[in-house]
Amino acid sequence: MADTRRNEFQDMLPVMADKLGGEGLIRELCNGFRLLMDREKEVITFESLKKNSALLGLQDLRDDELRSMVREGDMDGDGALDQMEFCVLMFRLSPELMHESEALLERLLQQDLNTADSWFRSN
Repeated sequence: MADTRRNEFQDMLPVMADKLGGEGLIRELCNGFRLLMDREKEVITFESLKKNSALLGLQDLRDDELRSMVREGDMDGDGALDQMEFCVLMFRLSPELMHESEALLERLLQQDLNTADSWFRSN
């Protein structure tokens, strides 16, 4: 995907998360998935992405950019994006949200370590 478009998207996802909250953001990502998916296969294919990309303002993307998007998110190698792969890809494309998630994970791990350390000291 072209850098300028990627940067525009990256700026929007954290704003959406702030406005909608976690559940609202996931709901909107699911809605985006449904807009882009192949209705019969219930996954996003290159063809369905190309056909439906204008609905999300992505009509100017070239075929190689669309193929790259599918390839980047395709974790199981089937050539398409299921709903989970699509949501994971959207988060991966947003460094700010990834950073926030990593910071939260670090805090939770530290709390677990502190709890375990306290337990061991008391026993």
